[in-house]
Amino acid sequence: MPSSRTGKPPVQRASRRSAVPGSARENPVQRLVTRARRAWDRPLTAYYLIVGGSMLITVLGLVMVYSASQVTALQMSLPGSYFFRKQMLAAVIGGVLLLAASRMPVKLHRALAYPILAGAVVMMALVQVPGIGMSVNGNQNWISLGGSFQIQPSEFGKLALVLWGADLIARKQERKLLTQWKHMLVPLVPAAFLLLGLIMLGGDMGTAIILTAILFGLLWLAGAPTRLFAGVLSVAVVIGVILIETSPNRMARLACIGATEPRAQGADCWQAVHGIYALASGGLFGSGLGASVEKWGQLPEAHTDFIFAVTGEELGLAGTLSVLALFAALGYAGIRVAGRTKDPFVRYAAGGVTTWILAQAVINIGAVLGLLPIAGVPLPLFSYGGSALLPTMFAIGLLIAFARDDPAARTALALRQPRFGRKRAGGSGADRGPRRWNTMRRRASAARSSGER
Repeated sequence: MPSSRTGKPPVQRASRRSAVPGSARENPVQRLVTRARRAWDRPLTAYYLIVGGSMLITVLGLVMVYSASQVTALQMSLPGSYFFRKQMLAAVIGGVLLLAASRMPVKLHRALAYPILAGAVVMMALVQVPGIGMSVNGNQNWISLGGSFQIQPSEFGKLALVLWGADLIARKQERKLLTQWKHMLVPLVPAAFLLLGLIMLGGDMGTAIILTAILFGLLWLAGAPTRLFAGVLSVAVVIGVILIETSPNRMARLACIGATEPRAQGADCWQAVHGIYALASGGLFGSGLGASVEKWGQLPEAHTDFIFAVTGEELGLAGTLSVLALFAALGYAGIRVAGRTKDPFVRYAAGGVTTWILAQAVINIGAVLGLLPIAGVPLPLFSYGGSALLPTMFAIGLLIAFARDDPAARTALALRQPRFGRKRAGGSGADRGPRRWNTMRRRASAARSSGER
């Protein structure tokens, strides 16, 4: 029998290959799942998800604001890019705030908690002063900055409650005071009710609901007992029912849940129904960017509260699912940052920011889908509105800073180097002489192995 180059008969090699059991070979699906799990468990996964997800939502939001606001701007005898330019300016300023927040140490974030809370309370009180505050769509929650620029202080109240509440609970935990119910509630709940009262003076119940969600999120993260949590929730529900029943406008919004006709039970459901029409006419891939029909005067607030409906009409189910996936990724990353840290302030602040963004997204999208009453809150990072965009981008910067502060993430970032162009270690640039790159070393080793001199 002729032998091969290895000196072994071919039959023996074949028998050796056949001796490997087929079950030992990894299934391609299992290999893919294993790689996905390894990718999710990497130290920088949360960091990349926060940065990438927030940037994609913001950029896609700018595109949709430009598409959805052109008709409204032209109806107001303004240039078609008027709202887009204002939103772009707010995004640039918000980007600066995001970078600043992402580079701040945790101690500085905690130091800013009280000044931000004091500034938010003062501005929210100034809203009710005649000549300073102004009403928009029936809500007295705005301050004019001159010209066409306005600011809504209640949006900054969300950021203030997150930072101040996280710092407060963290300090109480360090002193082991959270085992007493009075330290769990005071002064967190009274301060939150102060903010809620100032917001409700202007009639903005949507923002009040989000602020309440942040409060409950902080209490839940702090480990509030069930009876205490249920007690605060009961008080909030009773107050909410009273506020809804005493307002015909809020009762009409409740009647429009699931409505399919512009008039449902005597209530005007024009906005809710046309939001459903926009989503239904989008199909799988939409009618095309800029080709929405509902934004031509049929759908009110197409570029603000109901921009998700225009997205569904122009980009279809694929576009809306992409937006939902980005928010889901952002929420997962925030929960991961809060769950893996050992710093109590980082845990509470990251959990508060995640609760804020996800609760606001659920309320906005639920209203557009007809599953929740219209609360008049924008879609975070996506809808038009500089007052909402600025504090939200600062909050995203907080999450980025917390994700970078993780010890494993810090190590991974320190070891991260470009794939090409790495320099040889050791010595200074003058001692090493001219730079030598990895590609040059690979070529030299290949030449030596081929026998070249």
